[in-house]
Amino acid sequence: MVKTKEIFLLGVGHGTPLFIELAEACGYRVVGLYHYNDERTGEVDHGFPILGSFNNLLNSNIKGRNFALTMGNMKIKAVISNLLLNLGALIPTLIHPTAIISRFAKVSNCGVLITSYCEVHSDAEIMDGCVLWPQVIIGHDTKLSEYTFCGPKSYVGAYINVERFAFIGQCSVSISGKVCNIGESAIIGAGSVVTKSVPPKTIVKGNPARILNKN
Repeated sequence: MVKTKEIFLLGVGHGTPLFIELAEACGYRVVGLYHYNDERTGEVDHGFPILGSFNNLLNSNIKGRNFALTMGNMKIKAVISNLLLNLGALIPTLIHPTAIISRFAKVSNCGVLITSYCEVHSDAEIMDGCVLWPQVIIGHDTKLSEYTFCGPKSYVGAYINVERFAFIGQCSVSISGKVCNIGESAIIGAGSVVTKSVPPKTIVKGNPARILNKN
């Protein structure tokens, strides 16, 4: 009899049930959750116990244990991921069974979360810690750098380089052949149609998307 793999989720919020279901769909048994502080220790969220804080976790023996990091702040996720890995923890990539991943795409095996009905096309590259909410489409030959976040139903067209910590808002479209680069920590507003490259640390929104301000 094969023993079900166990996993712990870090980050408790509105997205928690989505990632619980993702982990379960990937064959893991969710043991419990960890919150960023001690305020909710002992509570139950969506039927799962909150076991402690990040500090509690980082001061315990976690070598060889599986974790999924579900917090929305990708810079915090990057910091916590490095701390966990340095302590010997495992952060597996989770890909929902309904997602369509080209056999010619490259998806990191560290901390990528790809939820239901996403598509990743040929020669696309998804690097460590990226998060794709439901129905995201990543075009061919596009690269998502570390800790990129893609909101539900967003479309990132072909031949686009997305730098780390970029935030791609829900239902936004970045057009193939028009957009070459989306800069580090750039934010694309929900529903935007992006027709040209986006500088780093810039917020754009609208149709066509225009620079709102620097973030």
